Amino acid sequence: MNAQAPFAALQDPRLNRPEPFTPRDGGFFQRDRSIHPPAHAPGYKSSVLRSPRQALLSLENSVSEITGPVFGHNDLGPLDNDLIRNYAKDGDPVGERIIVHGRVLDETGRGVPNTLVEFWQANAGGRYRHKKDTYLAPIDPNFGGCGRALTDDTGYYYFRTVKPGPYPWRNYVNSWRPAHIHFSVFGSGFAQRLITQMYFEGDPLIPVCPILTTIPDKDALDRLVAPLDLNASTPFDSLAYRFDIVLRGQRSTYFENRSEGN
Repeated sequence: MNAQAPFAALQDPRLNRPEPFTPRDGGFFQRDRSIHPPAHAPGYKSSVLRSPRQALLSLENSVSEITGPVFGHNDLGPLDNDLIRNYAKDGDPVGERIIVHGRVLDETGRGVPNTLVEFWQANAGGRYRHKKDTYLAPIDPNFGGCGRALTDDTGYYYFRTVKPGPYPWRNYVNSWRPAHIHFSVFGSGFAQRLITQMYFEGDPLIPVCPILTTIPDKDALDRLVAPLDLNASTPFDSLAYRFDIVLRGQRSTYFENRSEGN
């Protein structure tokens, strides 16, 4: 287990959970572009202005962007992966306590070690701790809503938090975002960053979310939904959800900032 853990909730949840797919040898796996959502999707209102109108250009990374800096365990604090405690001042935050865990994998199913995983989210009422979030839900004084972890030698990560709430947004009348957690995964340098979102199994807002309905492939959408994992839950304390992140290939996670590279 990761030595940074401030809580003893996860003894070894991987023992009773099969791997998402069997590692295999092989070279480059061609991506399937048909599973990606279109850049211009009128149902997702802000994509109309943000979508490119001309062909994209491919820019090579410089050596400095590829080779550094390197993240290590000494760069993380003891509470970085415990969102229940890392901002608390006068008690625990309000909400359903949960554990999120999984592995960062390459396209062959092998774990990617020493990967910095960042996560941020709204509180249990659906409000972010951000000056531009004006949703009427109250700010939780004991919840900051962000944290990070470093994967171990097998690509494994985990953190503890409260389940975020859904919230309305100004897309069309009565548009709501499902409960979700934002993820960012770094490579060997700051410029190698992939960003995605994790959703929760059984959320009734997933099928009607204007953003998620732009994804044309059901399997690709399902890979953004974390299933309940009772084997990793802590009795009388926290439920657990499993979210594996596959960097590319035929079973890759959809990354919203680098869709052309999935």
